[in-house]
Amino acid sequence: MPATRVIEMRHITKDYCIGDVTVHALRGIGLSVERGEFVAIMGASGSGKSTLLNVLGCLDEPTAGEYHLDGVSVRGLSRDEYAHIRNQRIGFVFQTYNLLPRTSALDNVELPLFYDHTGRIADSRTAAVRALERVGLADRMDHEPSQLSGGQQQRVALARALVNEPAMILADEPTGNLDSRTSIEVMALFQELNAQGNTILIVTHEHDIARYARRIVVMRDGLIVTDRPIDGRRDAARDLEAMPPAEEAVLEGSGGGAV
Repeated sequence: MPATRVIEMRHITKDYCIGDVTVHALRGIGLSVERGEFVAIMGASGSGKSTLLNVLGCLDEPTAGEYHLDGVSVRGLSRDEYAHIRNQRIGFVFQTYNLLPRTSALDNVELPLFYDHTGRIADSRTAAVRALERVGLADRMDHEPSQLSGGQQQRVALARALVNEPAMILADEPTGNLDSRTSIEVMALFQELNAQGNTILIVTHEHDIARYARRIVVMRDGLIVTDRPIDGRRDAARDLEAMPPAEEAVLEGSGGGAV
């Protein structure tokens, strides 16, 4: 397997038993993602994209098939081994941010490092500070989630995903709770991080958001039906420049607004 390949899936299936009924959520998925790619996964409800995300993120084990993550086979891993590979190789970003409510941005970002017993990152505090600086929140480190806008909370979540220096970032509907301008600002940050070499996969139902990626994978009925590079990829920074100026004042604790 090439050293540059982060994801290699072959013949991945996932079945769920609901009473006497077997649901075939994934029906033989094959997917390869090279290091440094930016991929958007799309599909209607029930297409299998959420199941695929769970398998990619080692949150669920496939029924059959082979999955290598950053050169490591995840087949037959124990629960502790799954937890370790999630902590070391994957950064998660969720639609609802999943931040601890009465905890500072800095402490939220540092949290994954408490579960890293490898010693790979010697100074967890410094690593958390640097991650927040990377997402433009150097002046919000001591703020709790309730004191941050929705876009700022998503930036904290992204910093938390970056802090372990993972092989890839998985983002599940990362703009789903944001207004249109803030969504573009978040996608501009994703594009910037991708340009720095980060491998990113997002699940989205928004075609406009998907066009900020470099490649679109479309699913239907548990299968990948199209997998193609994006023609006319959107530039989030350019789109922001073309938008009317945002209002100067953003209320503390608002659910949307400026990042």
